[in-house]
Amino acid sequence: MRGDWSPKGIPAVRQQAERAVVAVAMASGIGALAPLGPAAAQDRPAWLAAVASLPANLSQTGKPPVPGGHDAKDIDTEHIFGFTMGSDIGRRGDIEIEMENVGAFGKRSGGYATLATLNQVKYTVTDRFRIAPGFGLGAQRIDGAPGYDDRRHLTFNGATMEFRYKLIDRTSAPFGLTLHAQPGWSRVDEGSGRRIEHYGAEFAALFDRELIPDKLYAAFNVWYGTGATRERATRLWSHDTDLELHGALSYAFVPEFVAGVALRYLRAYDGGGLDRFAGDAVFVGPTFSYSITDSLGVSGTWQMQVAGGALGDDRRLDLDNFERHQAMLRLNAHF
Repeated sequence: MRGDWSPKGIPAVRQQAERAVVAVAMASGIGALAPLGPAAAQDRPAWLAAVASLPANLSQTGKPPVPGGHDAKDIDTEHIFGFTMGSDIGRRGDIEIEMENVGAFGKRSGGYATLATLNQVKYTVTDRFRIAPGFGLGAQRIDGAPGYDDRRHLTFNGATMEFRYKLIDRTSAPFGLTLHAQPGWSRVDEGSGRRIEHYGAEFAALFDRELIPDKLYAAFNVWYGTGATRERATRLWSHDTDLELHGALSYAFVPEFVAGVALRYLRAYDGGGLDRFAGDAVFVGPTFSYSITDSLGVSGTWQMQVAGGALGDDRRLDLDNFERHQAMLRLNAHF
């Protein structure tokens, strides 16, 4: 370990060593032994008890890491709201590798489960502008779902390029606002697994605000997506549009762990300009974000459709355009 080994530098080196031990201990699950009761405590060697107590000692002597951020006094809000996004984009020169896994489960009948994975490399060009090229993978397991062919396969889906511009910084204004644009190309339909040729883009306005300093955060998003799709089998073109409104609250129980709840209202349209309504759905569910280390984080959500309806279908919920459940698990590594 590099460091200043002079008498004045020893405390700093000691703190670095303590941080390293804590990271290894937490990753290997040592801290999980504490709740097992007196019998387990008696069987533990003395060194294990000492290591397990280090997180509490560190919280008194040093600043812990925070979810997706580099500064212990601030929480990066981008990923603490699940599908809903905060306005933070990082600092100039930041590089981040992200793997976002989105699962969709359940139709009116039969077996239906899909997984779409978006892998991105994010680079913050300035404190207000970020770019993020990415590629997608997809998997489907469909058995007997009406309107879908039975499938079980994994495919390369396509590629995207994300752009984000922070218009208003929440640290110097009542709220934060970031504008999002993401054009993309797809060769496989994520929901059905059909071979297609799709060109489209999504746009969003991402608002957030710190309601209680360092504790309670709120976010509101407006998402709009549109695209043109050609079926490989029929070679016919079609157009579709989506409109989404998101709201979320998240609370920092400790700097490393943030949890909350999110509500989303989704509308689907046939055509490229919100002109032919096809169905809508309301999803609600819990969210979380956990900082494993100061450079590695995990976040996610599981949301259920609680209201909605499809055009021409009097039954409860819209299971033509959406699913019963939507879930997301995201992994981030900062450099």
